[in-house]
Amino acid sequence: MIFPFTAIVDQEEMKLALILNVIDPSIGGVLIMGEKGTAKSTTVRALADLLPEIEVVKGCRFNCSPEGPFCSDCLEKIKNNETLEFEKKKMRVVELPLGVTEDRVVGSLDIEHAIKKGEKRFEPGILAEANRNFLYIDEVNLLEDHIVDLLLDSAAMGVNTVEREGISFVHPARFILVGTMNPEEGELRPQLLDRFGLCVFVNSLKEKSLRVEVLKRKAEFDDDPEGFLKKWEPHQQSLAARIIKAKENLKNVKITEDALSKVVEITSQLNLDGHRADIVMLKAARAHAAYNERKEIIPDDIKKIAPLALKHRLKRLPFEEISTELEKLNEVITRI
Repeated sequence: MIFPFTAIVDQEEMKLALILNVIDPSIGGVLIMGEKGTAKSTTVRALADLLPEIEVVKGCRFNCSPEGPFCSDCLEKIKNNETLEFEKKKMRVVELPLGVTEDRVVGSLDIEHAIKKGEKRFEPGILAEANRNFLYIDEVNLLEDHIVDLLLDSAAMGVNTVEREGISFVHPARFILVGTMNPEEGELRPQLLDRFGLCVFVNSLKEKSLRVEVLKRKAEFDDDPEGFLKKWEPHQQSLAARIIKAKENLKNVKITEDALSKVVEITSQLNLDGHRADIVMLKAARAHAAYNERKEIIPDDIKKIAPLALKHRLKRLPFEEISTELEKLNEVITRI
């Protein structure tokens, strides 16, 4: 049994960043920085468990959606006028192990079989398992850079293309990317940091009352898991319904000229490189507005998500503390 998402004490920034990515997966995932034992993996698994089942093509190794896009296998069936059947599945959290190879990530083509039999045989990789699920990477800063690049490219494009010896196989790779790292164990290159949509810093709870509440809820869950789940079920259902409604209404949230202006004003004042920060801020603000049942983005949406979208993109001088940059960020946000 999985601990309920709504019963997790505090860590509101982390929970919000994950929810916004569920509402709009094109935000680009979440990087969670912090020490061990701060409920990072528990929170991700709890959110996946909270969400409703998704509809997939029955028997498809890539969880293709009935609306598409389709993998090469499903396209072949459609081409041959075969009827696609559908079934429902729970979303999963797919973990990426450290030391993983490129073939294990993207999948591999059996070239010998293709030459001898004239048929494509594709062995799915982790990206195939992750399609329409969560892809969880613990200690992402310890992964080889080219593997991180592969994952981020797939997350951005929503597709995985494997090409070997003139033979290719394509399948959708749309997943919610969650990376965790302890900055004390090594950092990510700025180019890779920038590719994560949102970022949160998590710490152990310091307030005594919150720590006591964590112990109470954990003990209650361990003693009577079914009773605990039943107690929190109304909260779970309410949040799930809110997220589903936000997903449905996302495209109806109006992006005003004022919202565009405020986003650009913040990124300009912080002298950030490129346009990714602006794009992510706008998407996250829109998802936040939808989550709060608004019909257009308001300044409060931008203020709420700006730290999540920008803290990992701030420029730091050598030996400058991150707290100095965060102070600048907060000053800019309060002025808009």
